[in-house]
Amino acid sequence: MTRPSLGSTMRLVRPAPNVIGFYDGRLDGVRIWSEEPNWLDDGAYTLGICTYAIVDGSQALVYDTHISLPHARLVRRTLEEMGVTSIRVVLSHWHDDHIAGNEVFHDCEIIANRLTASALERGRAEIEGGNPPIRPLVLPNRIFDNNLHLTVGAIPVELRQVEIHSHDGTVLLMPDAGLLLAGDTLEDSITYVSEPERLAEHLIDLERMAGWRFDRILPNHGSCETIAAGGYDRSLIAATQAYVRKLLACRQEPDLAKQDLRTFGADMFASTAVEYFAPYEAVHRQNVEAVLAAKG
Repeated sequence: MTRPSLGSTMRLVRPAPNVIGFYDGRLDGVRIWSEEPNWLDDGAYTLGICTYAIVDGSQALVYDTHISLPHARLVRRTLEEMGVTSIRVVLSHWHDDHIAGNEVFHDCEIIANRLTASALERGRAEIEGGNPPIRPLVLPNRIFDNNLHLTVGAIPVELRQVEIHSHDGTVLLMPDAGLLLAGDTLEDSITYVSEPERLAEHLIDLERMAGWRFDRILPNHGSCETIAAGGYDRSLIAATQAYVRKLLACRQEPDLAKQDLRTFGADMFASTAVEYFAPYEAVHRQNVEAVLAAKG
């Protein structure tokens, strides 16, 4: 099987004024790195991944640096061809598919919360030696705690630290646009459980997020068509909460743990908050196994 070159299948979408999405993956039967298991295909490309840039005039804020150096170069070249001369980067969290392009922005301000910076430092050897490797790993050079207010041109932006999906999440709120760039805190079809022992804490922060004021959500993993059309509505939060609660219930209900995703998530899919996407069956199986293994 021939594989497309890295970045060659990326699509540009414009989900909101001043926001560009760089979407790749979710192409039936296509893998871009290897037929063997690897984080790039299995954790990102097969599921679909979108990173974002907020642009106003000559300034841009890039939210995650994508899944490879060629992807990141395309992001940077696109922005520079638009007349951008000042680029800053925000990292949503420490996982490979969000930081793989950092080297392309080594001369820019790379912003992360303190927990993300620490996780990258601790995980450097594993990240640089992974499949595929991210070498050298370029670390953030501006650190914040809890919240950080920025402006991109005339556009106000607020970074908020949350513990959802990972212990070190940073989401990006555009208050004037009523828009939340959610990283991996929200995902369509289902959340990818990476820290199963912390799911109860994730539910607390999902409830906190539900109290914020915004109308639309742009996740890093989701449907290209939905993202291009302006993103998801707030029901994505409730769908994520329902899925996490049901995962936790698997510890007391063995029959529930045996269900495939289509059955397990039938109520969520019927609500149209999220769509069933077959590659998430493997994610669901992994989620259930992780939650059961973390019991106690």
